[in-house]
Parts: sequence; C-alpha cells; structure tokens
Amino acid sequence: MASDLIPATDATFGQRFFFLARRFVAGETAAAAMDAIEQLNARGLTATLDFLGEDSRGRDEALRARDEYIGLLRAIRTRGVQSNVSVKLTAIGLLVSEDFAAENVGAILAAAKRNADPFVRIDMEGSAVTDATLRVFERVRAVHANVGPVLQAYLKRTPDDLEGMIATGARVRLCKGAYDEPAELALKEMPAIRGAYLRMAESLLSRGTYPAIATHDARIIAAVQAYVAENRIARDAFEFQMLYGIRPLLQQRLAAAGFRVRVYVPYGTHWAGYFYRRIMERRENALFVLSSLFKA
Repeated sequence: MASDLIPATDATFGQRFFFLARRFVAGETAAAAMDAIEQLNARGLTATLDFLGEDSRGRDEALRARDEYIGLLRAIRTRGVQSNVSVKLTAIGLLVSEDFAAENVGAILAAAKRNADPFVRIDMEGSAVTDATLRVFERVRAVHANVGPVLQAYLKRTPDDLEGMIATGARVRLCKGAYDEPAELALKEMPAIRGAYLRMAESLLSRGTYPAIATHDARIIAAVQAYVAENRIARDAFEFQMLYGIRPLLQQRLAAAGFRVRVYVPYGTHWAGYFYRRIMERRENALFVLSSLFKA
C-alpha cells in the first residue's frame, strides 16, 4: 500500500506543482467539485466523486471522512448533478478495524439510497489491504445492494476474484492498477498487464453486471469497442471510466459515439498528497501525467 507519509517538502511541492495538480483535482471543496461536475454533465458525461484522504488511523478522523461523504451525498441531491461517490476504506476506518470500516461504509450506503444514483464504489488500494477490502465489501453487500468493488488487472490473484464477482452479479470497476507491487504479486510489464486487462474486460462485458471499464489506454479502448460491436453488446450495458483532467476530448468523443462515460472527480485539501502518491507509486504514472498535458 502506498505510504501515508508525505515528505517534509510537501508544502514546497504543492507551491511548485499545483499548476499540474489543479488539472486533475476539481478543487478543495464539495462546492468546487459540484461546479466541475455540472460542466461534465453539460458535455454528456456522468461522474463519481472521491473525497481525497487515505489511511485514517484514528476513529475521529475516520468519522469525519464518513460524515464528509454523507454531506457530499446531500450536496449531490441539492445540486441535482449526475454523480455517485467512491470511497477508500482506509479513509473511513479500515486500519482501525474491519468492523468499524463496515459500519461506516454501511452508513454511507444507507444515505446514498436517497439519491437518484445511489451507487457507491469501494476503491481498491494496495495489496496489503486487498483481502480486507473484499471482506468488508462482501459484508456490506449482504445488506446493501448499491455497492461494487474495484479490481486491479495487474494483480495475479484478480482472475479468481473476478470470477467470484461475476458469479454473484457484483458491479466491478476494472482498472490496470497504480501501486508499485512486488513481482510475486503483480504483473510488471505493460504488454502482460494489457493482455490480462483485455481478457478480464471481455469476461465482464460478456458475463458481468454493468461493468466499468476504467482506462485511458487507446489500444484497450479500441479493442473494447471492437469486442462489443462483434458480440452485439449494447453500448449502455457498460461504461467507460476515466480520470478528471485526463484525455477530456477522448471522453467526449466516446460519449458522442453513444458510449456511457463516467469521470472520476477527486476533491479536497489533501490534493498534494494524492498527486504526490500517484506520481511516486509508479514511474509510468509520472510519464502519463506529463504526456496528458500535451494531448487529448
């Protein structure tokens, strides 16, 4: 799992690199995030909101994060934007206990049922908490149907996890994976990761329940488009998901072609930590962020 420790130079980092981060973070407040989502909605895109913050090690901090999400769901209703939310379990108490995290995410799921889109995504973090995350997901899904997990294609365990999710009808978000995991746990070379991703994406598209294909990889997107066309899979039977600020023109082109596109929109005062971790976790992340500044 990525470290929750941001170096002492973080303030300097923030001052120097905010011009990069502000493209990928909607703002520091829920109101700023709502403004960003209204603009996305106007372009035919939906959203999922993420309050930035990870690794809450105390109960009070976790409860504040839980309450932020409950307030966020209320703000979504008030503004009438087309968005749901995603939650990191370490932000709402997983490092305190699984029972505590399950209680908090259960409260969020109950509050979300008042919204037009009641779905809540449980984000996947580093491999150190994969088992615990999936255990909490299974516990809360036994009570609340409006929840689904993220699976990371580069983990060697994921094909087995995926089959279990398909069998139970869980709504899966499939991503490549962003954490720097050891070779015994994860594929390390991009051709192998891409191949694993495509195999699992095809399984989800043909047998899964409204899967989320989360990628900015043009080759994967083209392969998915070809697969759904060849297999006569409806374009509204799944959705593409991308990050806020990355390849926005591609997002709009997919939406204009009749595909559903959801944009992951992070916000909060912990933007420097979020941005720093995404850059430091894998070299490819840094290269991708820099290249995204110069292409659509």
